[in-house]
Amino acid sequence: MVLVRDGNVADDSWTVLQDDDPLPAKGDVIVCLARLNRDADKLADREGRVGVELANTYEAHELAAHIPLLDLVVLDFPAFTDGRAYSQARVIRTELGYTGELRATGDVLPDQAQFMARVGFDSFEIGDDRSLETWRRVSRAISHSYQTNYALAGLKRRGAQGTQH
Repeated sequence: MVLVRDGNVADDSWTVLQDDDPLPAKGDVIVCLARLNRDADKLADREGRVGVELANTYEAHELAAHIPLLDLVVLDFPAFTDGRAYSQARVIRTELGYTGELRATGDVLPDQAQFMARVGFDSFEIGDDRSLETWRRVSRAISHSYQTNYALAGLKRRGAQGTQH
């Protein structure tokens, strides 16, 4: 997988921990929701950033108590026809007030990138079989939309209130 942020390949310092992997003393780690619920205090007390991968079968509100701890939320698109992560992203940004990195993973297609960005995604894991140049071209193809940009509306609203993540 290649991590794309702002149309460019980005370094990825994050390590995905399985549920039974030992928790390293430092470094950026991504855990599942069950481990986040179980080990939130341990994760908060270590050196490094904390991320969570939330399966699209969970309600986004299940992250509410952990929002201040999180630097990354990874949402999965198991198939390009499965849009539940769009709803999760909107809730995470607009209702939970999350301002950290929101990453799309799974079957992430370049022609869906602008729609993903509109609900708050700012980084994307794309398959090695996808061309970065195609990603850039297609992900910027739509120049105008009529629908509300929930991500921008939520961020502007939070900025006016002074809310931090």
